[in-house]
Amino acid sequence: MITLIISGCCGRMGRSIATLALHDFEQLFSVAAALEVAGHEALGHDLGTVLGRSSPLGVRVGSDARAALGQGDVLIEFTAPDVTITHVQLAQQLGKPIVIGTTGLSDAQRATLQTAAKSIPIVFSPNMSLGVNVLFELTQLAAERLGLSFDVEVIESHHRQKKDAPSGTAKRLIEVLAAARRQPANAIPVHAVRAGDIVGDHTVVLAGPSERLELTHRAQSREVFARGALRAAQFVAQQKPGLYDMSHVLKAAHG
Repeated sequence: MITLIISGCCGRMGRSIATLALHDFEQLFSVAAALEVAGHEALGHDLGTVLGRSSPLGVRVGSDARAALGQGDVLIEFTAPDVTITHVQLAQQLGKPIVIGTTGLSDAQRATLQTAAKSIPIVFSPNMSLGVNVLFELTQLAAERLGLSFDVEVIESHHRQKKDAPSGTAKRLIEVLAAARRQPANAIPVHAVRAGDIVGDHTVVLAGPSERLELTHRAQSREVFARGALRAAQFVAQQKPGLYDMSHVLKAAHG
């Protein structure tokens, strides 16, 4: 059984990951530690109570990252960029594998991940959904086959509280398109919508003479991201040091 350290345990993704793991996700996981920022109202409370369970889990929400990392096998990180980098550096010191779904990392922060990955295994992806990661592959194929005679644009929609725009997933789609078309990333238009409680929609539009191809992924629940994060935790626990993404997780799951 893989024991998890969930950072950002009271956030939308943290709650979803903890809930799914505790519902015997293939009986592979348990939660060893739950992290939140200093001053959070949930500190000191049992994670089971925070999640609305009828009985406590015996896992208290804490803010001591070093202590938490000493209690589990794999850190799952869905927080803010600065917090994530601090935890990555701690995990590197303690030799702990990490799954990172934090978005909005700067180039310098991504470089920190690359450095840490020389000594620990890290799965880093802007979107843990299995379907979205197939969308990346389909986008590359479509862009290569259709060429520059087709115009391309990316449209993404999320809930009104999402801070970064465009999303990390949209940025990755732009990277895929730019590489396939041999264009600079800033040549590809992206449109970001922040409204209501939209979980996450992404569409790649490829429009040519007299025809249009649209590739769309819609997340109907955060469970799709949580399920992917747990798949990534299962994968990273078995890996040598390196920087991996969800394409590696998908390939390992299907041989």
